[in-house]
Amino acid sequence: MKAIQFQQPGEPASVLASLDIERPVPRPGEVLVRMLSTPVNPSDLMYVRGRYTIPAACPATPGFEGVGVVEASGGGLRGRLMMNRRVVVLNRRGGNWAEYAVVPSSEIVPVSKDLTNDQAATFFVNPATAWVMTREVLKVPNGQWLIQTAAGSALGRMIIRLGHATGFKTFNIVRRESTAEELRRLGADHVEVFDDSKNTPEELSAAIRKTISVTGAGAEYAIDAVGGATGSALVQCLGPKGRMLAYGTLSNQPLVINPRVLLTNSSRVEGFWLGSYMSSVSLPFKLRLVYRLTKLIQAGVLSTEIAQTYTLDQIHDAVKAAEDSSVSGKALLKIAD
Repeated sequence: MKAIQFQQPGEPASVLASLDIERPVPRPGEVLVRMLSTPVNPSDLMYVRGRYTIPAACPATPGFEGVGVVEASGGGLRGRLMMNRRVVVLNRRGGNWAEYAVVPSSEIVPVSKDLTNDQAATFFVNPATAWVMTREVLKVPNGQWLIQTAAGSALGRMIIRLGHATGFKTFNIVRRESTAEELRRLGADHVEVFDDSKNTPEELSAAIRKTISVTGAGAEYAIDAVGGATGSALVQCLGPKGRMLAYGTLSNQPLVINPRVLLTNSSRVEGFWLGSYMSSVSLPFKLRLVYRLTKLIQAGVLSTEIAQTYTLDQIHDAVKAAEDSSVSGKALLKIAD
């Protein structure tokens, strides 16, 4: 079978290659999925670079998300029930950038026939992260502000639309004025341009306080995908009992936290990783979440724009497009119909 692999971590366009390898065989509790489509997500590229939460055991195949059809089972009731069904593949170990992937049967979810393959391929990572962080973990109340960095990303745009749909307001931080204009047209409640090479964290923190609170009390809810100076500014602007979820490290720089900020306000900074969260919830919760996400994707609230599709042989073009800030939408690997 054909698969994308890398022999050692490095820049994706340099280390990734399309190879012919042996088709995997499912072990007990696993299923073999014939992959149809899989996106190129920032987490995939961090995995290739060796910067992801889970280190790669090289040679490794990237791909944490996608859609496919179950073709074989290594045994177990769930695996047998999923035979020949189209499923979302949540591959926590990576491996979806291939014609076939083996995953635990607990990491596949049946997908509605009402969703296209493109919608199903991008069904979970961003939509579930957007919903779970804002509605299940932080539970941002109606009318309250949520501060978010990397607001111009696919996930950031979803959160803006989700805020409109469910009633919370978004303070959105981006690096470029051109992106700010796009988000304003999308309906963002407030957009702030912050370039850490030109602005200080203190300036950003002051702008947040001035916008969201007449008393300057600070933020109650924040999410950060960047780290570094940008994420550190969010920590500084947390108000009494404020909470910030750190869910990414796009800058590859650490947060700088003054303990006095947390001590004085009883505020909190917490890590969020969707994989860990999903492993901690019940099957009924997962089924309810799938139903809710399906409806929100169909309504356009948590939908993903696809910029272009690529074959596995076009992997270098796909990863370059995925990191091109001028390209609007997701790069998608189309493996089969």
